[in-house]
This record gives sequence, structure tokens and C-alpha cells, in this order.
Amino acid sequence: MARILLALLSGLVFGVGLVVSQMVVPEKVLGFLDVFGNWDPSLAFVMGGAILVSAPAFALARRMGRPLVAPRFEIPTRRDIDARLLFGAVIFGLGWGLVGLCPGPAIAAIGLSPVPALVFVAAMVAGMLLFRLTLDPSAAVASAAPGQEADA
Repeated sequence: MARILLALLSGLVFGVGLVVSQMVVPEKVLGFLDVFGNWDPSLAFVMGGAILVSAPAFALARRMGRPLVAPRFEIPTRRDIDARLLFGAVIFGLGWGLVGLCPGPAIAAIGLSPVPALVFVAAMVAGMLLFRLTLDPSAAVASAAPGQEADA
């Protein structure tokens, strides 16, 4: 129960931070991304603040044996850059640049401007499902019957 409450509290703090920083306002994000036009550098302070908070937290996590309410930390260890990572980054960047939203702010924006945010979230979920049905080798393995290997 403590784990669920801490997850809820963390999500609420994150969502409030997105609203206060105006990351849920597509025009604000697009103004930040328009470096050759009417550039709005204010979101650089939001990103700098995120780095100032997360860098010490990651350093602390590396020294702790385990989190307070979970069996272990889930810190990515992969360092390789492959075609799937690059393709995903390009798609993410194009979506962010075209619409001014990314997944976290889009979900938080549902409370402020529901129709555009819901359209974005629906498209995001459709893209995730399309990936899972077509390109995700772990989905094929997970859906195989027990004792059988899936073709991957």
C-alpha cells in the first residue's frame, strides 16, 4: 500500500510540476523548440532544474542498497545506440516538434484541455499497440504458449 501511495504522490508532484512549468501548453513548448524564430528559452530553466534534482537522486540511488518500498532500483544499464533507439528518438522528436506535447505532459494536459490532449494520448496508445503487434520481439515471446517458443 505504501508503494502505491508513494507512486500516486510522485505522479501528482510530477503533474503539478508540468502544469506550473507550462510543459502542458503546446504553444509554450513549440516556442522553446523554435530556436530560429520567436524562441522562448524559459523551458531551458525547467530542464536545468530537472537535472539539478535528478543528478543527486541518481547518485544517491547508486549508493543505496535498495529503495524503501521496492525490492530493487530499476535503473537502465544499456549504453548501446542502435537503429531502433535512433528511430524511436526521431519519431518522438517529430511528434514533440509537430504537436508540442510528449507523453507525460499530454496525460497531465487532459485536465486542462481535454480534447487535444485526448487525441494525442489516443494516437500515442495506438502507436504503442502497433509497435507491440508488429515490432516488439518480447511481445511474441510473452504471448507464446507455455513450453513453446515463439518465432521472433
